[in-house]
Amino acid sequence: MADKVGICVIGAGRAGLIHARNFAGKVPGAHLAALADPVKEALASAGAELGVSALYADPIQAIRDPAVRAIVVASPTIHHRDIVAAAAAAGKHILCEKPMATTPAACQEMIAAVEKNHVKLQLGFVRRYDRSFLAAKEAIDRGDIGQVVSVKSLTHGPSIPKPWQYDLRVSLGPLAEVNSHDIDTIRWFTGSDFREVYAIAGNYRCPDAKASFPDFYDNVMLVACLENGMQGFIGGAVSVRYGYDARVEVLGQRGIVFVGELNEGSFAVCSDRNELTRPVARSWRDLFSEAYLREDSSFIECILQDKTPLATGYDGMMAVKVVEAGNRSIIEKRPVRLN
Repeated sequence: MADKVGICVIGAGRAGLIHARNFAGKVPGAHLAALADPVKEALASAGAELGVSALYADPIQAIRDPAVRAIVVASPTIHHRDIVAAAAAAGKHILCEKPMATTPAACQEMIAAVEKNHVKLQLGFVRRYDRSFLAAKEAIDRGDIGQVVSVKSLTHGPSIPKPWQYDLRVSLGPLAEVNSHDIDTIRWFTGSDFREVYAIAGNYRCPDAKASFPDFYDNVMLVACLENGMQGFIGGAVSVRYGYDARVEVLGQRGIVFVGELNEGSFAVCSDRNELTRPVARSWRDLFSEAYLREDSSFIECILQDKTPLATGYDGMMAVKVVEAGNRSIIEKRPVRLN
């Protein structure tokens, strides 16, 4: 294992386990050296499944493990800044899940820490590694549809938020937890930062949050003007129950590009009752499993070949800036211009 990059995955939840399973044997040039999670049961279960004996309740202790050369941060957002800063100071490379942090200022601190210590920071915008999204980006860059006019991107998730996600001060809400991918997709496909946003939101499916967290929303719509004059629209929802739904429409001057569909694969059944049935993608873990593997493999390539990650700390920070502006727009019921 000495010739492979030792990885510690911090966070043994849904996203963390995807990365951990990849690094446990699927990613060339890497091996899973350690796991960290303060939840004892989750940590023990992940260690037993993946055959990892170096288990840490404290992520800072895990970072100090000499067998660890790089980390994956898949902990709740509120902990990202401190973990990334500690890892950078220890000279460890970092793949950080989105959202990058709870404020743009925290993101800037993270960027400064990795630059000071000359380590890699890759953001977990997994759609940049998905075959369909990559094909769409190539078509746009070739000029297949002419100049881009607008990008519409939506993500609807079936999961009920965890209790900590109801607190917008901790999670930043669905605009961060769900729609960070959509924000990044719009920036990526337009080649531009956001200039101004206007968002509306409401809580329609999560009654348990209403009493203690009246500002929590499970449905959001955001319209945007980009710095280069292009337009954006984001639709977000959680607890939709029907399946995982991620789709994009890129309208150009001479054509249109569609990415994603609700049905899973190309299988369909048409019955004598004149009904057409297609299987629905139940989870983002299923829909983007190959993209996660390519994302993790790319992270190792960036370390070994000294390459710049496809999704950088700047991309993560700009997504958080849009989330912050969108949440302010919801509260103040007005368009908000980004600095």
